[in-house]
Amino acid sequence: MGFGDLKAPSGLKVLNDFVSDRSYIEGHVPSQADVAVFEAIKAPPPADLCHALRWFNHIKSYQSQKNSLPGVKKPLGQYGPAGVADATTTVAKKADEDDDDDDDVDLFGSDDEEDAEAARLKEERVAAYAAKKAKKPTLIAKSSILLDVKPWDDETDMAKLEECVRSVQMEGLVWGQSKLVPVGYGIKKLQINCVVEDDKVGTDILEEKITAFEDFVQSMDVAAFNKI
Repeated sequence: MGFGDLKAPSGLKVLNDFVSDRSYIEGHVPSQADVAVFEAIKAPPPADLCHALRWFNHIKSYQSQKNSLPGVKKPLGQYGPAGVADATTTVAKKADEDDDDDDDVDLFGSDDEEDAEAARLKEERVAAYAAKKAKKPTLIAKSSILLDVKPWDDETDMAKLEECVRSVQMEGLVWGQSKLVPVGYGIKKLQINCVVEDDKVGTDILEEKITAFEDFVQSMDVAAFNKI
């Protein structure tokens, strides 16, 4: 595995093809794999290598967070397409031997670099936290709502009215107990409870659907609303 020589046009072409259908060197989030490859490139790829340039600029935006990105940095030869050997490391080593005064350009340069051991421990903690968070089930916010559904008059068929109300079905809605409550002059209102998932069902949509039964329903009010 590898990209060839990332300091040469041929290596950048291999990188361009490699990221043409992916956002990162490994996985679906920026990681130490991206940092390792990024640091092996001296300058942004040319404009005609649009995929490599897009990847380069995206990873560059994480320069202040490079030490906190997940994963453990591996040799360049462990990244990239199969069947391509890494030549970047060999070329860089030879250049260092030829000119000891030629310092590598650190595109992620920082005046306050953490030492290698501290960086490794931080990476491990971030990776462990991310794995723990991924396994934690997402809590679903729910509410218990008590509705008052009023008929037009004392001649309204309340059994039919309740049947209409309970016919309202949608994902995240569960109907509960109900009762008829006198409101005066022989008229009774339907008081019915339901449990809803907050991000799927709101009182506005309930009112819209229930008052649509205009032959039976005069109005709908929220008598009580409690988070579960």
